[in-house]
Amino acid sequence: MTDTNRATKIEQWTSVQAYVLAVICMLVGIAGGWFIRGSQSPTAAAATTASASAPAMGAADTGSQPPTPAQLQKMADTQAGPLIEQLKADPTNAALLEKIGNVYYDAQQFPTAIDYYQRALQGEPANTGVRTDMATAYWYTGNADTAIAELQKSLSYEPNKANTLFNLGVVEWQGKMDIDKAMAAWQKLLDTNPNYEGKDKVLELMAQAKKHTGVKPGTQAKALQ
Repeated sequence: MTDTNRATKIEQWTSVQAYVLAVICMLVGIAGGWFIRGSQSPTAAAATTASASAPAMGAADTGSQPPTPAQLQKMADTQAGPLIEQLKADPTNAALLEKIGNVYYDAQQFPTAIDYYQRALQGEPANTGVRTDMATAYWYTGNADTAIAELQKSLSYEPNKANTLFNLGVVEWQGKMDIDKAMAAWQKLLDTNPNYEGKDKVLELMAQAKKHTGVKPGTQAKALQ
């Protein structure tokens, strides 16, 4: 199969698959919260968050509840199924592995997302977008230390990557309560990306983090809430 045909096939979505993805995004949102996806612009992230936070069409009339973890798993499996089928013929296709990882990430199936991201990085270790997303997935599994290690490794390939620095600041703050390191990451982001579209959000987080100045590093953020 040629690269062009492979790329075309990967991009093909049926109407059912598109609907499943829309349900995932609209009901639970892109699972970033404060975080920004590794390859996404701050403007796109803000737009995604805004649309994802809106109720699903008809939800108010039907009384629909957010999907359960089992339902999310099923929706992700449905969405990823055709991609996984393609993977059988091309098991080391990094772009395809990333797409599958993204499906599971967006459905909050973080351990599965991590598995596919790891496999994608075996072929493209310098893909900082994938590594940043994998680090964020580690954060959501409760592993702040590994998240930080992977974000730092991403920066070893691309030292001034804005989204990686943004997420590193969040994990250093919320995961480790290391305000100095969080502020250093965010300040580097601003210094090296003067036209960063998410500057206001960075400044907002810096102001929030400063309220915890003097708190012993390692304190759980939730204990301060």
